[in-house]
Amino acid sequence: NLATSATNDEIRAIQRDINPRLAAHRASISLNPELFARIDSLYRSRDNLALSPQQARLLATTREDFIRAGAQLEGDDRARFAEIRSELAGLYTRFSQNEQADREAWTMALSEEDIAELPDYIVAAAAGAAADRGLEGHVVTLARSSVEPFLQSSPNRQQREAAWRAWTQRGDNGNENDNKDTIREILALRLEQANLLGFETFAHYRTAGTMAGTPDAAMALMDQVWWPARERALEEAADIEARIAAAGLDHELEPWDWRFYTEQVRAERYSLDESEVKAYLQLDNMIDAMFYVANELFGITFVERTDIPTYHPDVRVWEMRDPEGEVAGIFYGDFFARPGKRGGAWMSSFRLQNGLTGDIPLILNNCNYNKPAAGEAALISFTDAVTLFHEFGHGLHGLLSNTDFPSLAGTSVDRDFVEFPAQLYEHWLSQPEVLERFALRYDTDEPMPTELLQRMLSATRFNQGFATVEFLNSGFVDLSYHLNTDPASLDIDNFENEVLASRQNLDGIPMRHRSTQFLHSFAGEGYAAGYYSYLWAGVLDNDGFAAFEEAGNIFDPTLAQKLYESVYSAGDKQPAMEAYIGFRGREPRVEALLRKRGFTEVNSVNNES
Repeated sequence: NLATSATNDEIRAIQRDINPRLAAHRASISLNPELFARIDSLYRSRDNLALSPQQARLLATTREDFIRAGAQLEGDDRARFAEIRSELAGLYTRFSQNEQADREAWTMALSEEDIAELPDYIVAAAAGAAADRGLEGHVVTLARSSVEPFLQSSPNRQQREAAWRAWTQRGDNGNENDNKDTIREILALRLEQANLLGFETFAHYRTAGTMAGTPDAAMALMDQVWWPARERALEEAADIEARIAAAGLDHELEPWDWRFYTEQVRAERYSLDESEVKAYLQLDNMIDAMFYVANELFGITFVERTDIPTYHPDVRVWEMRDPEGEVAGIFYGDFFARPGKRGGAWMSSFRLQNGLTGDIPLILNNCNYNKPAAGEAALISFTDAVTLFHEFGHGLHGLLSNTDFPSLAGTSVDRDFVEFPAQLYEHWLSQPEVLERFALRYDTDEPMPTELLQRMLSATRFNQGFATVEFLNSGFVDLSYHLNTDPASLDIDNFENEVLASRQNLDGIPMRHRSTQFLHSFAGEGYAAGYYSYLWAGVLDNDGFAAFEEAGNIFDPTLAQKLYESVYSAGDKQPAMEAYIGFRGREPRVEALLRKRGFTEVNSVNNES
């Protein structure tokens, strides 16, 4: 957790040294022949052991985990597999540290003339970023919370291009932080690892342990959404090109133009000003909102504690109390960007729920919002608020866990199911019942006007073509990398371009995460050959929330109880599809996702793909 949330040169050095050793240690367990023989013996006689359902599930998943970790390999193959695990651990650390080094090395100074053309919240964030780095004045950084608002708001096209190029070139600058060779090494080792286990490619290996089952099924889902999304993106591009022409400009629509002109179209179409919306979205109130939803759904409460030590002054701590008032978990919130902290947002843990010992879970959420000046309110965008709810959805998956065994607890589920509880939780933020109560103006506590609230919610479907295409570009490239059988010869830039061209991608929309900074894919294996899982979970979350809409009550107690029992508290007690059906009563359907994103004209749907 420190290596991602509060690192420094000393921790980075420790990380480089210890990660390969930890990987070797874990391999010595999973490749222990006597231990696997005992597990396999128990599995083969399982019908005679009078196991409880959880014990049977634990035995089956443990055996499968050992097999996927190489337990059935012998001789040289077994030794080589252990070497690969250790080598990959070192490469993952290198990839992550290279990305962070490139990201933190770059700043762009803003003049008084520059900041005069920017919204106050960006100016304040730029001043804070400069102060954090011991610099005078105002700077833009490559933290997403800094660079994306700048790309949306700056009228200086030259500066937008410079910021966009620096943002997308992280890890691809031909310097000591360049990640292209690291990617090739990672892909080659992953392919060898998959081949040792009898799989054609790493993509086949990874999807075999998910709801999708095969890379073809994952690719088919992305293709099903791709073409409607592309059509919508073409419409959005036409709107932007018309605005460029109307301004008397003759340049082509480039990637560094998209966000800037999109905000102008959004403002015109929905009369929305980002500063106006932010004034009603105080971070503290949005935290209260996410706790409120948890209380309405599950009867739990959160009480802030100031006496529990933390690793950084920004970190806040709450105890979670169950409906009977007993402390059932501890939640840490680390919300602000700073040097030494990884970009993005994520959930992790200090301790999982443990039914064997009775230990309660200690769960951590990280975000990267701009920290306000002392005494000022922390105002966030609606997108930031969605991220807050998303990560807390993961957090609740850990906090509400109620399993007998820690290896089945919390988020220990299929990779393409783990995003479901998080993405489902986002939906409650968009409900008027929640926003009317918590979207209060920071300086007057007045609720967001109904008319502004309606405009803001109407705008949530806006630019969905761009957002979906940008995401799918990364999903296609990620899966294609792991289907490739000759990674050593890959030209990274050309490979990206070829994959995107194969689906007639729009030039103005690159990958959401280019390869050399694609932490999901190359800083570990959590989302390797699995970035598609956000879309897979999107089918689940939209179909799942539709159940509450159909019930006419977003806090329907019967549905909430099923959701608690089958999903949030269940961990990996049962296969993911069974868990979903336990909540929804049937398998998921893709129509709700397409409606949510405004993609109404689609091809026939195969719900089993």
